[in-house]
Amino acid sequence: MIDKSRLPKRIKANDLSEDMPSMLAGLRERYNMEGWSEERWTELRSVYYGMCARVDHQFGLLMQALKEAGIYDDTAVFFFSDHGDFTGDHGLVEKTQNTFQDCLIKVPFIVKPPAQHQIKPGISDALIELVDLAATVHEMAGVEADYTHFGQSLSPIIAGTTEDLREAVFCEGGRMHGEYHCNESAPANEDTSMLYWPRGEMQRSEGPEHTKATMIRTKDYKYVKRMYEEDELYDLTQDPGETTNRINDPNLTSVLFNLKEKMLDFYQETCDVVPHRRSSREAKAH
Repeated sequence: MIDKSRLPKRIKANDLSEDMPSMLAGLRERYNMEGWSEERWTELRSVYYGMCARVDHQFGLLMQALKEAGIYDDTAVFFFSDHGDFTGDHGLVEKTQNTFQDCLIKVPFIVKPPAQHQIKPGISDALIELVDLAATVHEMAGVEADYTHFGQSLSPIIAGTTEDLREAVFCEGGRMHGEYHCNESAPANEDTSMLYWPRGEMQRSEGPEHTKATMIRTKDYKYVKRMYEEDELYDLTQDPGETTNRINDPNLTSVLFNLKEKMLDFYQETCDVVPHRRSSREAKAH
């Protein structure tokens, strides 16, 4: 199904600078895929694209069923992924819990609003977050949220009245030392044949590998704050593959400061909320 000659260029492990998150090197070692030939990587990537094509086909069947049922025009459809996949980039497959390469965090998000909703069909490069899904559903359904949330409705982008919704987007992952309850239930050392054993091993580490990390991404730059190892800074215009960590580049000092300030603003804006309604117990007490 897949024309292998048209696959995008793979970002290889030896393309990367040395100051990358230790999670990546640890996974490469445990997945034991470093000896793979390029032909084998190409086959893996072709299979992945073929699986995506199968999902596309199944999605088409669902849309056709809505039309046959006569409810397509009245239905809002949101189709998205929870995460991306390395699929050979950085010498890895699958994902991690605390690294934020675009191949993992930049996922498809398709919206088909009801027919009465204003729409300008097309593809948008606007920065959005998954929390914007709930805000959009609230608006389309006429729901007034009775709690504080930080999503923004995508309606202005869908309608074509604006091209941008956010100046930056954020991701979080990993854990602090001792927070074993944050680990997945991947098996321990004795079951090395299990698919997720390598990832589980990296989570169980009390070294820097599974450190807590937070990412801010603008259209031009990405900064990652890491607790127990070197931070990351990428110039996405010059280096879209995120191969060179420029955290110590003096030429980007002002960029780094600006991103840190935006991250601090993000945490201050979202760190605490107060319920809109008092609990029944509190109301009786008063």
